[in-house]
Amino acid sequence: MRGKKRNDYEQIKERRFALSLLAIYWGTLLLMSGFHSGLIIMMEKLQWNSFVKSTLPILYWGMVAVGLTLFARQRIKNTYAEPMHMMAEAARKVSEGDFSVYIPTVHTADRLDYLDVMILDFNKMVEELGSIETLKTDFVSNVSHEMKTPIAIIKNYAQLLQVGKASEEQKKEYAKEIENAASRLSSLISNILKLNKLEHQRIVPEVESYDVCRQLCESVFLFEDAMEEKEIELEADIEDVAMVRADASLMELVWNNLLSNAVKFTEKGGNITIRQTSDENHVRVSVTDTGCGISRENINHIFDKFYQGDTSHSTEGNGLGLALVKRVLELMDGEIQITSEEGKGSTFLVVLPVAGAE
Repeated sequence: MRGKKRNDYEQIKERRFALSLLAIYWGTLLLMSGFHSGLIIMMEKLQWNSFVKSTLPILYWGMVAVGLTLFARQRIKNTYAEPMHMMAEAARKVSEGDFSVYIPTVHTADRLDYLDVMILDFNKMVEELGSIETLKTDFVSNVSHEMKTPIAIIKNYAQLLQVGKASEEQKKEYAKEIENAASRLSSLISNILKLNKLEHQRIVPEVESYDVCRQLCESVFLFEDAMEEKEIELEADIEDVAMVRADASLMELVWNNLLSNAVKFTEKGGNITIRQTSDENHVRVSVTDTGCGISRENINHIFDKFYQGDTSHSTEGNGLGLALVKRVLELMDGEIQITSEEGKGSTFLVVLPVAGAE
């Protein structure tokens, strides 16, 4: 721990009380002792009475003791008491939810000691707690917003059905909209629960060797109807067999999310290309679409929870799919890369370790 602190800060003093302070104490005592000796010699030469000879040294050393005590008390106050009181007050404010507190260090950066380091670590902890609180607030706000829309749809169409003036065709349309909103709400809750379990290690991956090519083909079949409906042309370049070591059920989430996004953002008559290659150590799978693409600004946030760069398709998702993808691949020792050009489409590249590779 001490070595780590030295790496974080250039120089840390080991003691709060420097050796120079000890020298001051010793020098003061020696000086006072010299004055005491001079006082005794003076009283002998002046032949003062015995009462004065015994009382005066006691008063003298009493004044010296009081002076040294007050000096030591002031040093302790400045060195320990005030910084600890500031930390206690700051800790109280943090416990009440105030994460804007900041404690200045006692010394400058080139003269830090271990109490200064403790203060710096406390400030960093408060800053991190503030960030977590902000993330939690944003998460609750985003969840509330995402839930509000489908609930409002269900409520509105349910009220229209209660009026009883709609035709049979309209009733079917209303029921269909209610079903879609309920499915969206169910998907949102399911994804939140999955992401929460993945982030808190409540899902233990069942890693095994399996054929990812077969899994890719099965995932493509799930979106065959959606692609036919939008007249999307699919090009697949996949090997016969490619064995990876991962959790098959979790990897199914990855492929389904990537293919779902590709279909969602590809306009009618567009193209989707799936390519899979492998070498001695890795299997690479890319999913390319000819959709709207992603701007450079949005790429930096594409894996954030609830982030949706293209708001025109916001009703078709909840912004959690790619966050799930990234977390799953982190657990599988894999990675995901994205290249995109606005207006020309995007490519998501997934890299997984080959079964048996080091």
